[in-house]
Amino acid sequence: MNYQETIHYLYNCLPVFQHQGASAYKPGLERTIQLDDYLGNPHRKYKTIHVAGTNGKGSVSHFLAAILQSAGYKTGLYTSPHLKDFRERIRVNGEMIPEQAVIDFVENHRAFFEPIQPSFFELTMEMAFDWFATSGVDVAVIEVGLGGRLDSTNIISPELGVITNISFDHMQFLGDTLPRIASEKAGIIKTGVPVVIGEAEGDVKDVFVHRAEEVGASLFFAEDTYRLIPISGGFACNQYSSLEVQLKGLYQQKNVAAVLTAVDRLRERGCNLPDNALRNGLKHVVDLTGLMGRWQILQENPMVVCDTGHNEAGIRFIVQQLSEQKYDRLHIVFGMVNDKDISTVLSLLPQNAIYYFTQAAIPRALEASKLRDLAQKYNLHGKIFTSVIVAVDAAKQAANEDDLIYIGGSTFVVAEAI
Repeated sequence: MNYQETIHYLYNCLPVFQHQGASAYKPGLERTIQLDDYLGNPHRKYKTIHVAGTNGKGSVSHFLAAILQSAGYKTGLYTSPHLKDFRERIRVNGEMIPEQAVIDFVENHRAFFEPIQPSFFELTMEMAFDWFATSGVDVAVIEVGLGGRLDSTNIISPELGVITNISFDHMQFLGDTLPRIASEKAGIIKTGVPVVIGEAEGDVKDVFVHRAEEVGASLFFAEDTYRLIPISGGFACNQYSSLEVQLKGLYQQKNVAAVLTAVDRLRERGCNLPDNALRNGLKHVVDLTGLMGRWQILQENPMVVCDTGHNEAGIRFIVQQLSEQKYDRLHIVFGMVNDKDISTVLSLLPQNAIYYFTQAAIPRALEASKLRDLAQKYNLHGKIFTSVIVAVDAAKQAANEDDLIYIGGSTFVVAEAI
């Protein structure tokens, strides 16, 4: 198979959660352990950092990878989902895994993995672990896929764990209360491994404290150490008079606090991360890691911005960010997948916008007509568009140079717009 045929095989012969939803979800570590043993436990050949959470785990993972790269460590980065190219999921020092390496992995190992029927995520993760070992990385930053306790990434024994925050998402798998969701995320907390908590209070905080006491792990709450305030181009706090941050969303305030706390813990464990590496990683995270879709400005005059936030907490931050922008009119290109808390998200969106309801080209996408009908109940009005590109083009044609166009609601909508 060539590269495109290999990718087609991965998408069509393995259950893909991002496309299919619940039918593709395979909780548990049995298949992952089988694959990992067969490959010689590649993740044990380098140090790892494990990053979980409802929102922000992708940004935090990229920040940490950028800082480690800036400090001279050969750094692997495994994240999901990708936006444009499958290979975005697997990077070494910001470089995507080569197409030939993807082809070779599938061809060399399909005779073993086809009979055990791993999920797309399980196989992709093991591909990443194997590539990191082949590449001789010093450390790999591993983003949890879904949850924590039963996520296939939870076979690693990391130097550090990070849990960014807890909000409502994937309730059909993780539970319908924040403490239940927190309990699943807390499953990455392991004996003797320090864990940074980006944001937690009340019952959620109690879940983390109880789990840490149960297994003998040290907890560090970012909010106890770093109180960041927004300044032009980034953030400031008592410890740092200014930190320039390439990611511009207001929600990065919490993420950067978690990153700073994580860097402190890594330094305590012997990791050489000087301040200039910290600053460079924050300032150049997009350049160093290729991260896309986080309050990403696609053009000016009119400003077109996209963001992958797609659940209640993510949309709250985006609505706050929109409220602080200056524009004549607000145009929102919006689509969602059908297994989210759609009504809650719609209830948060601004009513003073022109909406372009659309759907991504995946089976999980909510039909644009159904989204429009639901949105009308919340006094959100606009037209239906058959594809994301058609919707974006319509918004650009309708907007003047002082308007703002926001594209979001789903990672897959953003992926097609970029």
